[in-house]
Amino acid sequence: MTTYTQLYMDGQWLNADSDASLAVINPATEKVVAEVPRGNANDVNRAVQAARKAFLSWSQTSAAERKRLLLAIADGMEARKQDLTAAISATMGCPQHIAGWLQVDGPIEAMRLFAELTGVTEQVDTVDGALVVYESAGVCAFINPWNYPLHQFVGKVGAALAAGCTMVVKPAEQTPLQDFIMAEIIDAAGVPAGVFNLVPGYGVDVGETLCTHPEVDVVSFTGSTRAGIEVAKAAAPTVKRVTQELGGKSPLIITEDADLQAAVQYGVEDVMLNSGQTCVALTRMLVPAAKYDEAVRLAKDIAEGLVVGMQEDAFLGPISSRAQQQKILEYIQIGLDEGATLVCGGLDSPVVSGSRDDGTGYSGAGYSAPGYYVAPTVFANVHNQMRIAREEIFGPVLCMIPYTDIDEAVEIANDTPYGLASAVYAGSEEGAIAIARRIRAGQCLMNGAVFNYNAPFGGYKQSGNGREFSAAGVHEFLEIKAMLQPQ
Repeated sequence: MTTYTQLYMDGQWLNADSDASLAVINPATEKVVAEVPRGNANDVNRAVQAARKAFLSWSQTSAAERKRLLLAIADGMEARKQDLTAAISATMGCPQHIAGWLQVDGPIEAMRLFAELTGVTEQVDTVDGALVVYESAGVCAFINPWNYPLHQFVGKVGAALAAGCTMVVKPAEQTPLQDFIMAEIIDAAGVPAGVFNLVPGYGVDVGETLCTHPEVDVVSFTGSTRAGIEVAKAAAPTVKRVTQELGGKSPLIITEDADLQAAVQYGVEDVMLNSGQTCVALTRMLVPAAKYDEAVRLAKDIAEGLVVGMQEDAFLGPISSRAQQQKILEYIQIGLDEGATLVCGGLDSPVVSGSRDDGTGYSGAGYSAPGYYVAPTVFANVHNQMRIAREEIFGPVLCMIPYTDIDEAVEIANDTPYGLASAVYAGSEEGAIAIARRIRAGQCLMNGAVFNYNAPFGGYKQSGNGREFSAAGVHEFLEIKAMLQPQ
């Protein structure tokens, strides 16, 4: 079992204010695999004070020096890629052979990309006699999720370091281990004391204190829309800048002239990857009515062909926690009660690869192997007013919705309180772009595209505000100053 006994603050490993700890559960085994200190408000105060003390000098550090340190961090991540992969796999249940490329490779690339953006703090624009400069925003509080913990860590920390900000980071209590590894990497890279501080703990203790702390200038939160609203309320009295990446119920529009097999496979695998625990998952598949039955058959075959477990042949691991597993199963029951047609998956536990020495696995209502698994589930005959089509399930559940023409498809796609992501699979690039322009979402993946760390990421409507990654992500941590000259 992995055990951390201290917090990283002010460039040191220090004892927490109390002896309380967080037990970290492996969702594949249901056993405790790690313990870390449980921080409290006093720990947050110490960390914020360290960040405030470090801000004056760090914000004045040259762009070249910050670039050097960011590249050193990226090199450290590369050297410890296996440690990061194992930590994420053990705590959130993503199979190791997937966690490496899905959860770690991208963040390493993103850290290197942020290193190329440090020069913005030395940029001077001239506008009709005024000089416009970009300055570090201050002390940042980062509250990160459990589903892509390193991805979101880098999206915040990498951008803030590039911008010359200092920070206090709160990992999700389910997945804190990669943040401790990152603290070791950041320390070894030589980042000055107080620039990066790590305080794990519960939201009610650490998160709320960070959001209300008078010495915190910026709060960046990734999580549910419900929790994001509370974060914004807590930050409002001190008028902090708040950036949020929240929930989603993203549509995939498949057009009449698209390659149906390729489009459906793309959509099913997108939803089932990471066991459906992806904020941008394309959980509403919109299909032309004339091709709907064929698409449903394809989705069934593809979903039923996906292997569940932690073995090398697995595509889906377990759900992150028992509570999350039960929430997903409740939504599956809601879908049945609403009259949707269960195409595959459902309430019974899936066969889990390697769960028996004889390789036969477990399945059915009597399933007793450990792990918080949910079968890849596809619903047909869904309409957009059903709860399963409107609410974020955050699990391996796909809703297939027919449409009559593109106007109706766009209307259905936009008929949601969310606007984080979307996708179009069309017969041509021009056709995909024309539809993408009509969808109210912060990102649209066209014709099988994948996540791009050079592109801004963030949502419309109740999916949040602000952007992560790319130059836009760095700008979230900058203040703009105009210095006016006499005319």
